[in-house]
Amino acid sequence: MRRRDFIGFIGGATAWPLTARAQQSTMTVIGFMTEVPGVAHLNATFLPPFLRGMAEFGYVEGKNFAIEYRLNPESLPEAATNLVSRNVNAIFAIGPAAVAAASKATTSIPVVGIDLESDPVAMGYVKNLASPGGNITGIFLDIPELSGKQLGLLKEIVPRLSRMAIFGIAGVNALQFAVTETAARAIGVDVEILAVRVPDDLHGAMEAARARHVEAGILLSSPLVSTSSKLIGELALAKRLPLISLFSEFPNNGGLMAYGPNLNEMSRRCGEYLGKILHGAKPSELPIQRPERFDLVINVKTAKAIGVDVPAQLQQLADEIIE
Repeated sequence: MRRRDFIGFIGGATAWPLTARAQQSTMTVIGFMTEVPGVAHLNATFLPPFLRGMAEFGYVEGKNFAIEYRLNPESLPEAATNLVSRNVNAIFAIGPAAVAAASKATTSIPVVGIDLESDPVAMGYVKNLASPGGNITGIFLDIPELSGKQLGLLKEIVPRLSRMAIFGIAGVNALQFAVTETAARAIGVDVEILAVRVPDDLHGAMEAARARHVEAGILLSSPLVSTSSKLIGELALAKRLPLISLFSEFPNNGGLMAYGPNLNEMSRRCGEYLGKILHGAKPSELPIQRPERFDLVINVKTAKAIGVDVPAQLQQLADEIIE
């Protein structure tokens, strides 16, 4: 079964193992696991650039390597354990829960991860960024730096910002909550912490933001924010609330603004890392990378609708303007 046919078949939240090719004992096998729901989003954002990165080192899916997919499984720990039991050559893990599951499942199989929400040293994944020292490497976000940049962008649009909301998932976004709140208070902005876990929580959180006289807000990174961007944009528009997200899907779906790492580029670089590992490089010696390319996307139509002005200088800095 071709991958396109397979993905069309599963169509939804859970992808079962693609074992037909992976069972070819002579072929290198990569475990591909992610908590990000939505096969269409996976195909548009992560998989093609990952395959391009692998191809730079001579690896072509179906020709000299196969992929065992675990796409938004019901249990990430179980999926990781299963991949380890199948003795895959390496694992590509997307998202903090996927990286955590892979780290607990194996200390020997190389793991390359994308994690926008965790400090790899604090989590115990690596000894330090320059020399990880174990079986895990990849790309992790410098959260304090990003939070400061996003706050600065909000201040450009809401110059007299005095009270803001931080929307995120309790526990998952603990580090982001802490550093963003610290950055906001450092510039004299009061903070309202509004926890959301499932889409139904968003309505109440937006209503609470309005009731508490919030003037703008930051959406912390999580699969919920990525996959519910259209709903969040609609709610923010109804409440006339300026919001910024990491994900470009947000302004493309009617939200005000996004500033965050380019996920396509991160996936390509992870493909390169896996290519290097399959050629003999040790993950313990491959430095933890930070995102290099950040995109600023602004929806000026939404800005007008909620009654805020986007300075001309800021529009000139944007990678994409939606009108």
